Amino acid sequence: MSLAADRSLGIALMGLAAFTAVNALSLEVPFSYDPVGPKAFPLGLSILLGLLSVVLVIRPGENGHWPDKRLALRLVGVLALLLVYALLFPRLGFAISSMLVIAALARLFEASWPKAIATGVLMAFGGQWLFTHGLGITLPGLPW
Repeated sequence: MSLAADRSLGIALMGLAAFTAVNALSLEVPFSYDPVGPKAFPLGLSILLGLLSVVLVIRPGENGHWPDKRLALRLVGVLALLLVYALLFPRLGFAISSMLVIAALARLFEASWPKAIATGVLMAFGGQWLFTHGLGITLPGLPW
């Protein structure tokens, strides 16, 4: 990518950050279930995205280049797995959908089957425990 492409991407990401921030500020719930509310996480992410996009505009990459075909296919695979995760999450719950997608991501980046499965199980159930016990956030379980 050229310097102009980096800067164009930075400007586009600034727009995305602004869009996300406006939508985060419009989130309203009729009851308060935690002290921070539902606005904090998306608003924090939009601020972080905005700051990083400003850095991309001010200091674009010096030797940017497009990834080779193999890496580009892996990146498309990651995007596809994230879309699959979004579809599985409401049907299978956090733990199982996370376990499946994390194991698939590990295999995508050439982990062996035992390592991929162990990583999926540990990260999914560790994340479930962290959210429910550490942060007190209820995650969707299995539909049955």
